[in-house]
Amino acid sequence: MTPAPRKTIPIHLVSDSTGDTVHAVARACLVQFEGIEPEFHTWSLVRSQTHLQKLIAGITARPGPVLFTMVDDRLLIALQEGCRALQVPLIPILDPVIGALGSYLGMTSGHQPGKQHVLDSDYFRRIDAMTYTQNHDDGQANWNLEEADVVLVGVSRTSKSPTCMYLANRGVKAANVPLVPGIPPSDTLLKATKPLIVGLVKDPNRLVQIRRNRLRQLDQDEETSYTDIEKVRSEMTQARRLFEERGWPTIDVTRRSIEETAAAVLNLLAERRVGGKEAE
Repeated sequence: MTPAPRKTIPIHLVSDSTGDTVHAVARACLVQFEGIEPEFHTWSLVRSQTHLQKLIAGITARPGPVLFTMVDDRLLIALQEGCRALQVPLIPILDPVIGALGSYLGMTSGHQPGKQHVLDSDYFRRIDAMTYTQNHDDGQANWNLEEADVVLVGVSRTSKSPTCMYLANRGVKAANVPLVPGIPPSDTLLKATKPLIVGLVKDPNRLVQIRRNRLRQLDQDEETSYTDIEKVRSEMTQARRLFEERGWPTIDVTRRSIEETAAAVLNLLAERRVGGKEAE
């Protein structure tokens, strides 16, 4: 049966900052609507009437819903008038959350565009985490794993590296160590006590598919021990045994996205920290 054609909808993402927030929210919401193919038009750093006029012209050329984050009242009023004239919906992303928080806290927001990107301690913590993670990818520089917040361990192609980079972007120092057949784990890993060590596992059949695709991309022979199903099953069995013996928590990443795996790791990290405080 031929699938129904997807309907393309222009979506305008407007922000007086980088646009990261509105883009992330828009993507998260639009995936809930099957058969819709969003055509994103991103308008970032909108902080002048001149830029706003160009934005309105863009919406006129490709009419569609406008999702925005904007704190300048004058620009917002002009944007509202433009959208009203074009009869396109104008949807605030942060206003309901800021309003609810303001009511609870008994405070009003500072109305500062891009404040989430200010160069504060959190910003530098993320940069430090990303630098650490890049330097400790795929078993590199494992002599100072004790400086990590999290160490992900698993066989090849279990999404260790991208998950670590996602965690680093959240300010978590994440290292990853591959398990290689025939090579025992390093003493540095086995003796590490400070970081949370998490084992990643995946269904062997799915793992073989991913490895084959990887070899195909590299224009290499797909029929090797790297993709032999029995050997891959053996790899995974040995990995699971190691994780169980060491008491490391395990996450099955077979049907998880990078974001979902990272969220599971963050939950484990939060539980560990809460447990540590309770123990004190």
